[in-house]
Amino acid sequence: MLKFLYETFPGRVALKLLTNRKVSQLAGSYMDSPYSKWLIPVFMKMNHINPDEYIDENYENFNDCFSRHIKPELRPIDYYPTHFISPCDGLLSAYKITGDLVIPVKQSNYHISDLLRSKKLASLYEDGTVLIFRLCVNHYHRYAYPDNAKKANNRFIPGVLHTVQPIALRHTPVFAENCREYTLMDTENFGKIIQMEVGAMLVGKIKNHHEARIVKRGEEKGCFLYGGSTIIILLQKDKVNIDNFYFEATKREIEVPVKLGECLGQKA
Repeated sequence: MLKFLYETFPGRVALKLLTNRKVSQLAGSYMDSPYSKWLIPVFMKMNHINPDEYIDENYENFNDCFSRHIKPELRPIDYYPTHFISPCDGLLSAYKITGDLVIPVKQSNYHISDLLRSKKLASLYEDGTVLIFRLCVNHYHRYAYPDNAKKANNRFIPGVLHTVQPIALRHTPVFAENCREYTLMDTENFGKIIQMEVGAMLVGKIKNHHEARIVKRGEEKGCFLYGGSTIIILLQKDKVNIDNFYFEATKREIEVPVKLGECLGQKA
């Protein structure tokens, strides 16, 4: 289906409809309704999700299940202050930001200023690092703050809603076109970090819990409702040494599975 949508003319016509936010909002409304409960056992079985790993809840609709809470002991947070932790479960790609702030993702080039729609803010990350966490539908869809920080207000950037599957990344600058929301955090150990949540096809909502405030490492920042999606972290130059293993894997076009709370690198 994705090959049809992204690589054929009639598919691209249909894609314009499917990537419209109103279509995703309509799908999201259904997933919020009790009529969607029948999907829960089908979803859990198809995606090999073990219900014993999650806090037992009486799910009123599909999105209750999709944003389910995992048992805390299964996602221990690394609280060692100089360790940089993953904010979520996902498939990680790591890139160096170089020159004019371009990120090579698959066959698309991304300018940080396009991603943020701010050249001034993008300049903070010149020669820094970008971490891209792609969440599939079977992943845990709640995410956390990677360090103690003073958090600014969230900024929402409207757009369309492409899938974040690799086939879409090859054909479309997804991260610069999709709806997204980000916040700037002045962290205790790692300088000024940007954490951005990117919506995806049929993801009706990015649900962040807080506006400007003091936040704690490992504290829940928010969750995605239905669909796979992406979290992007921007790190300043010489603030964090991300393990070279992730960069080498990315060069080989391998996405590395990571879990919320695990150490990805250390303070520079």
